Amino acid sequence: MRSSELLSIGEAAILLRSSRQHVLDLCLRGLLPYVTVGGTQHRVRRADVEALIRPALSRQQLEQLWLHQAIAGKFVSNPDALLAAVAITLRRLRRQHPEGRSWEWLDRWQVVLDNGHEAVLDALTSSSEYAVELRDTSPFTGILSEVERRTVLTALAESRRDRARTMPQEKLERVMRAV
Repeated sequence: MRSSELLSIGEAAILLRSSRQHVLDLCLRGLLPYVTVGGTQHRVRRADVEALIRPALSRQQLEQLWLHQAIAGKFVSNPDALLAAVAITLRRLRRQHPEGRSWEWLDRWQVVLDNGHEAVLDALTSSSEYAVELRDTSPFTGILSEVERRTVLTALAESRRDRARTMPQEKLERVMRAV
């Protein structure tokens, strides 16, 4: 990552129109990937912050991104254990889907896994079209517990609710009359 692509927590908070604490909470819950600089300062990728501002993703893709960002948090804390679990899942998926489009994406996941930790983290957290498509056939299923999964999806719903604006009364009345 080039340093010009990284934002401080304060800069991310300004872009997100939220508090620094909210951005830190997103980072610490694994919902916004970050790196630590100087031992204590967090930096986030501009692309990840912009993806939160104007997601060009469908609701399902956004859910997958948030879930995989949480998985990335687990990956950072114990990469070897996670890679072992993913290798088992990949073998199982290959047996279930011996040919076809799924096989192609499983091969692509294998390449990502073979390219090291940084490539895995990028695939888990990137908003790029390739990563979005790659996550459709994710071998990381089952990594999050049901409680963790629900927590992430609740946080996503809350973040979307935070961005919702109240409808002016006259517009609400027009909509209600039209229905």
